[in-house]
Amino acid sequence: MEQAQELEAFKRAIDLREYAAAQGYELDRKQSWRGTAVMRHPVTDDKVIIKRGLDGHYVYFSVRDDRDNGSIIDFVQFRKGLSIGAVRKELRPWVGQAPVPVPLFAALHKTEKDRMKVESSFARMNDAVDGHPYLERERALPASLLASERFAGRVRIDDRGNAVFPHFDEHGLSGYELKNAGFTGFASGGMKALWLSHARLNDTRLVITESAIDALSHAVLFPDEHTRYASIGGKTNPQQPELIRMSASAMAHGSEIVAAMDNDAEGAKLAELVRNAVVLTGRLDLKFSVHEPFGFKDWNDQLRARPLPFLPYRTEEASPG
Repeated sequence: MEQAQELEAFKRAIDLREYAAAQGYELDRKQSWRGTAVMRHPVTDDKVIIKRGLDGHYVYFSVRDDRDNGSIIDFVQFRKGLSIGAVRKELRPWVGQAPVPVPLFAALHKTEKDRMKVESSFARMNDAVDGHPYLERERALPASLLASERFAGRVRIDDRGNAVFPHFDEHGLSGYELKNAGFTGFASGGMKALWLSHARLNDTRLVITESAIDALSHAVLFPDEHTRYASIGGKTNPQQPELIRMSASAMAHGSEIVAAMDNDAEGAKLAELVRNAVVLTGRLDLKFSVHEPFGFKDWNDQLRARPLPFLPYRTEEASPG
């Protein structure tokens, strides 16, 4: 086999996750999602993100070092300092079945280059588990909420101090919102999907809001340990109704889907969109309701204005059909 063909085979045929596991790296399941594997080395504390491109190549980048990225060839060279010839000898036994015992990994779905750029930028941001100045001071969201099991890792902070809210679709991370005082943005090359809290098996309620800040505000105003949250990030695109349907379909039997949109005409339209998505699940066991702020445009307005632990609110019941 010619050298170029052999190197190409290494990039396609060897699961980089398996090779990394053999070198001592462990999968971080909490930070991994479909199409993305986050692996850490317990001794060196190296953290790498592994994905699979549309060309079938397994690729990676290190969160610790911008120079450390590429294919499995680069992974080996960067860590072992081997020549190309030595790398070929190192990897030949790995073509096909792994030569040593390694964990079993689910298939890694292929990812577009734009998504890899989005994920690379997102991976280098810090989790806001210690709080976020803008969200705490301007939006009255407590640091304890951001660090809670429900929301940990679902809010990050970039080097400009922006609050960062990741969006997910059926393939994993698709982009992220950026929020700060007087500023709203979205990841370059990313696509809006749904911002999601963490899910638990015993969840019986899904609250869907217009913004992630409103979802967090709702969680402060009406805390419930069996509620998960999602937001659409403003105006919807053609992909989001299906993502809402999928999120509703994933709920346990007898769950409630709550459209908690802004108290205005546009919010009413979005609530109807959620209602239609619930209908399209075909599940008659799901309950649907509309929950609006009372006397305020959105949930964060209500949160910031409250002089007491709770303010009155209006809940409107409606059947999916």
